[in-house]
Amino acid sequence: MDTVFIEQFTPLYAKALWLVLKLCFWGSFFSLIIGLCCAVVRYFRLPILRRIAGVYIDLSRNTPLMIQLFFLYFGLSRVGIKFESWTCAVIGMSFLGGSYMAEAFRGGLEAIGKAQIEAGLSIGLSYPQVVRYVILPQALAVSIPSLGANVIFLLKETSVVSIVALADLMYVAKDLIGLYYKTNEALFMLVVAYLIILLPISILLYIVERRLRFAGFGH
Repeated sequence: MDTVFIEQFTPLYAKALWLVLKLCFWGSFFSLIIGLCCAVVRYFRLPILRRIAGVYIDLSRNTPLMIQLFFLYFGLSRVGIKFESWTCAVIGMSFLGGSYMAEAFRGGLEAIGKAQIEAGLSIGLSYPQVVRYVILPQALAVSIPSLGANVIFLLKETSVVSIVALADLMYVAKDLIGLYYKTNEALFMLVVAYLIILLPISILLYIVERRLRFAGFGH
């Protein structure tokens, strides 16, 4: 193992790691918004919107992120719609993640019994207030484990955004291997970089899940 090589290119991996974190943050943020909206329109069976959400979820879950990125970056440019690499990556991550977040939220919403809705209405809350103060908080708590797993899933999926010329961790590793033929060192730093991101997130999500379970939300 060439420690000099590792020390020399650690800053390059650090820069790529920061890019992956930002990409995961924005992708997860927009995924949560999209997922919540889709879950709500399907849960409350809103006629046209429910069908649109269903088509979107089926399309998103059954096409790889790589194909989606190719379409955004290369396909749309053929018809005059051009996005930068970063924009394509965020849109692609959000499009893919939104469908998984929607299913996680839907599971949480369906876990809320009708008796709680009726109880909320019986004490004088309006239906929008029941949704806001009774249904959504509990559904979110129940959905936390699935939402956390989806965040980790999206973080791993960032490894394919290099196909749109975005200098993520995988892009840096492949570039260094091609230039210097230091395969072991480049892959070692790649694994370490992902562990630096994934382990703290996994531990944090585990702590949040345990606290919610002890608080009585997970049942």
